[in-house]
Amino acid sequence: MAGPPSHAVATLLVSCPDRRGIVAALAQLLYGHGANILDADQHTDPVAGMFFQRIRFDLAELRTDHTSLERAIAEAAERFGMTWRLAQADRIRRMALFVSKYDHCLYDLLLRQRAGELACEIPLIVSNHQDLAPVAAQFGIPFEVFPIRPETKTDQEKRERDRLDALGVDLIVLARYMQVLSPEFTDAYPARIINIHHSFLPAFMGGKPYHQAHLRGVKLIGATAHYATPDLDEGPIIDQDVTRCSHRDTIADLIRKGRDLEKQVLARAVRLHLDDRVLVYGNKTVVFD
Repeated sequence: MAGPPSHAVATLLVSCPDRRGIVAALAQLLYGHGANILDADQHTDPVAGMFFQRIRFDLAELRTDHTSLERAIAEAAERFGMTWRLAQADRIRRMALFVSKYDHCLYDLLLRQRAGELACEIPLIVSNHQDLAPVAAQFGIPFEVFPIRPETKTDQEKRERDRLDALGVDLIVLARYMQVLSPEFTDAYPARIINIHHSFLPAFMGGKPYHQAHLRGVKLIGATAHYATPDLDEGPIIDQDVTRCSHRDTIADLIRKGRDLEKQVLARAVRLHLDDRVLVYGNKTVVFD
């Protein structure tokens, strides 16, 4: 039997202090409005005393309008002290890519988006260099350069933010963008900037992590996708992966192996975000399968 059309599906993400009755209250609320729950997943952090839930439901037989449903959710949220987000499947997210000179993550995301693996539009690619303009041209995506120097950083980031906001960008992906964003920039897009770091954080933060790994003679190298915050390389982690290495591997070998990981980890993190499977609390995430 075929499932509901994608445009008739919504996803509700909630987080709140844990207490009895939350699951029943949300299920009854949705049932009362004619929504049919398709799947639900939940997690309780007993140390933090927090409850998290992701509910995906069918709107096809909704007995009220969307405004009434959202008002009812807001009332329940106030009662339970919830933070919540409701995402409609028919609203396509708009994702901007930030790049510098490395092209492996850029190509991978563009190909996945074109193949329909990432449910989003890409209205803009931003860079601090001109090098990857031909890649954007291949995919027919506008490419804009904002050169960053210490004396122009504030003005250029303001121009970037104005451009992103004008285009209605929902998500920013730093696909090996080799610039540190200012706190003003990251604070403007909380949990909406995904960065890929070429190391298994918290090991080897900062620049040249493969060189650091080679000096330490590690047997595993990794990659980490996380939300960007004012604290460099310390934002909430969305996804990570590792691959084995040995004393025979040169720095070039580590870089080659690492770039494969970077592409896979970044793509998974972007897909999880676009599928509304990530909840942030403190400096951690709950990632629903």
